[in-house]
Amino acid sequence: MLNFTDVTEFILLGLTSHRELQVIFFVIFLIVYVITIVGNVGMIILIKVSPQLSSPMYFFLSHLSFVDVWFSTNVTPKMLENLISETKTISYASCLVQCFFFIALVHVEVFILAVMAFDRYMAIGNPLLYGSKMSRFVCIRLISFPYIYGFLTSLAATLWTYGLYFCGNIEINHFYCADPPLIKMACAGTYVKEYTMIILAGINFTYSLSVVIISYLFILIAIPRMHSAEGRRKAFSTCGSHLTAVVIFYGTLIFMYLRRPTEESVEQGKMVAVFYTTVIPMLNPMIYSLRNKDVKEAMTKVISTACLAK
Repeated sequence: MLNFTDVTEFILLGLTSHRELQVIFFVIFLIVYVITIVGNVGMIILIKVSPQLSSPMYFFLSHLSFVDVWFSTNVTPKMLENLISETKTISYASCLVQCFFFIALVHVEVFILAVMAFDRYMAIGNPLLYGSKMSRFVCIRLISFPYIYGFLTSLAATLWTYGLYFCGNIEINHFYCADPPLIKMACAGTYVKEYTMIILAGINFTYSLSVVIISYLFILIAIPRMHSAEGRRKAFSTCGSHLTAVVIFYGTLIFMYLRRPTEESVEQGKMVAVFYTTVIPMLNPMIYSLRNKDVKEAMTKVISTACLAK
């Protein structure tokens, strides 16, 4: 029986073994990755240089974009390399590192989405106290929690992954080092890892989703009390963008991690993983810009200023 540290490398089976499809997937995911990086980095820069995007909502949105950049970068480059490479291997150290950052960034993102929901409640439910209640110091403390908690949780989860044992099978039925396929291919040490994965995912997703749901219940109570039709329209617009991101992200993760790893669930999870590792980070800037008047106005102003400068 081989200990995890005795394994020098794993083979990532990827999305398909057909060479023609691998080339097509390479082109598609390369384009998606470039759009993701440009879109999210562009959103971060836009928020930094635009005075009208200085509210806490955009401060949290810039961190969501920052996490999306690293979330996609943790998985996509290695996936692209394996799509065009004959040797589709990843070292055990790189596998552990990829597991660590993946779990950490997932937790950071779900709690940033929860913080953003709380921020929307404060802005809509207590508009007169919003500026004082959501000061810069409070925002920094709120955004610090997802990073600290996410990376500490990931450290514990990765140590449990390190405790898995393998009996010669080093083929991971996935395009990155994910917990479900690693558990499925391991021959010992899976009990603790499997149930801690489900319990941790259940607790953290439930807790963060509860914050989102409670915040939006209070928002639904507060919106009808607003006297301004423009204010109600703006509230529905910003909340609609955030809810879209929440539903897509939570839905795919719950499908992936809140069930026991089986051959069928791992295969299905591989398809779902494509969505939340590559597509969602690309969609988030679009979701928040296309439905947000302030972002569109700031973007137009920046482009106009850049054109006039030439």
